[in-house]
Amino acid sequence: MKYLKKATHTATSHDVETGETVRQLLSQIESEGEDGFRRCNREFDAWEGDVIVPAEAFEKASQALSETVKDDLQFARDRVRDFAQKQRESCVEFEVQLSDGLLAGQRLIPVSTAGCYVPGGRYAHAASAIMSICTARVAGVENIIAATPAHGSVGINPAILYAMKLCKVDTVLAAGGVQGIAALAFGLFTGHKADIIVGPGNRFVAEAKRLLFGQIGIDVVAGPTESLVIADESANPEIVAADLAGQAEHGVDSPVWLVTTSHDLGLKVLDIMPGVIADLPEQARTVAGQAWQDYGEIVLADDRQEACRVSDDYAPEHLQVQARDLDWWLAELRNYGSLFLGEETTVAFGDKCSGPNHILPTKGAARYSGGLSVAKFIKTVTWQRMTRNGTRQIAPIAARISRLEGMEGHARTSDVRLAEYFPEDQFDLGRLPAALPGGEESSWALCSWARKPRWRLETSVPARTTFFPPKAQRGIAVG
Repeated sequence: MKYLKKATHTATSHDVETGETVRQLLSQIESEGEDGFRRCNREFDAWEGDVIVPAEAFEKASQALSETVKDDLQFARDRVRDFAQKQRESCVEFEVQLSDGLLAGQRLIPVSTAGCYVPGGRYAHAASAIMSICTARVAGVENIIAATPAHGSVGINPAILYAMKLCKVDTVLAAGGVQGIAALAFGLFTGHKADIIVGPGNRFVAEAKRLLFGQIGIDVVAGPTESLVIADESANPEIVAADLAGQAEHGVDSPVWLVTTSHDLGLKVLDIMPGVIADLPEQARTVAGQAWQDYGEIVLADDRQEACRVSDDYAPEHLQVQARDLDWWLAELRNYGSLFLGEETTVAFGDKCSGPNHILPTKGAARYSGGLSVAKFIKTVTWQRMTRNGTRQIAPIAARISRLEGMEGHARTSDVRLAEYFPEDQFDLGRLPAALPGGEESSWALCSWARKPRWRLETSVPARTTFFPPKAQRGIAVG
C-alpha cells in the first residue's frame, strides 16, 4: 500500500480545542438554565425569538414550499419509514423455558423521550429531520422533541419544519449547536429531559453528545461527515471524483478517501479533482476545496484483499464500492456505517431519500457500532420467573459460585430461600475461600433454626464445603 495523496489533518486534529470549548458551554448552560441557553442563542445564531416553535410556524412553512418539494419530502419519509418498519419487525420479544421451573424472556420497551437534533447551519438538512424523527416514531417513542438552529430574522428553514411536522414531531425547539444539545439533555423549556439524543452535526455537536453520554444515551458519535470510495480499474474516474467532491462539500473538516487497486485510476482522479471542485457553486467550492486539501487521501492497494483491510481500518461512515464482483465485497467488508454497492448508487441517495438511515458512526466508531435504527430507541430488557422447583436447582449453584467469588451476602440470598422452601433437605452450598486476618483459614457453616437460617464462622479449621442441614437436626453439617 502507498499514498498517492495523504491528508495533512486527521479527524482528531481539533479534539482538544473543541472539547474544552464544549465543556465550558455545557457547564454554563447547566448552571444558568434557560437564561444561559438564550444568551448562547443570541451570541451564536442571533436568534431572540420564540424557543418553542408555535403551531402557526408549521403552517407558514408548508405554504412557503412548492408541491414538488413537499412531494419529494413525503417520498423520502415513506422510504425511511418503510425501512424502519422492517427493522422494527426484526426486533422481537420472546420467552423461553431454560430449565424445569425457570422461565425467562425479553421485552422491547421504547424510551419515553427522544431528542432529535437536526443541523441547519450552512445547509437545510430536511432529510436529517426525517431520518431521526420518523425512525423514533416507528420505534414507538411517546415524546419526540427536535432541536434545530434558527438564524437572525430568517428563523428555521421551512423545509426542515415541514419535514418535522410530516414525521409527527411533538415539540420543536429553535436551538442549534451545543445549546441545542444542552436544551434536549437538561429538559429546558419542555420539562422533559431526553432519554436519548440522536442526529448528526458538526464537531461541536458531536462533542456535546459525547460529553453528555452516560447522563443521556446517544445514537453514535456522528461528527463531520466522512466518505471512502473503493474503486478498481473498471470504475469511471469522473464518477469517483464527483462522489468524493460531493461528500467533501459537507464541511471543511469532512474527510474523503479513495482506496484503489488501479494506479492509473488513482492518478486520473488526483488530476481531475481540482477541476471537479472548481465547477461547484462558490460556497460548496470553497468548503470542498479546503476539505480535499486538508483531509483528502488516495491510497493505492496491492489487491482487493488489501483494499478491504485498509477500508476496515478506516471504518468509514459511508463506504462506496465501484468495482467488479460486488457480492464479494459485500461478504468481505466489515467496518462501515452504510455500504453503497456499485456505480448506480451513491451516498447522496442514502443521505436524502433511498431509505436506510443516514445518521451513521464517524471517527472509526463503525468498528463497534452501526448507524441509527429503531433499535437505538428501544431498550432490550430481560425478565425471569421461577417456581420453587426452579429455585431448588438454581439456588445451590448460585450459592456455590457466590462463595467461590467471596461474595457471602449473595450466597445467603440463595440459602434463605432453600431454608424456607426445603427445610428438610440438605444442599451443598460451597465454601468461602478467603482467609481471616492473621492467616487463619475459615469456613461458613449454615444451620436451620425454625425455618430461619443461621450462620456461624468457624476458625482454625481448613476451609470446607457447607451444607444446609435437615431442620430436625438443628445442627451444623459440614463436609
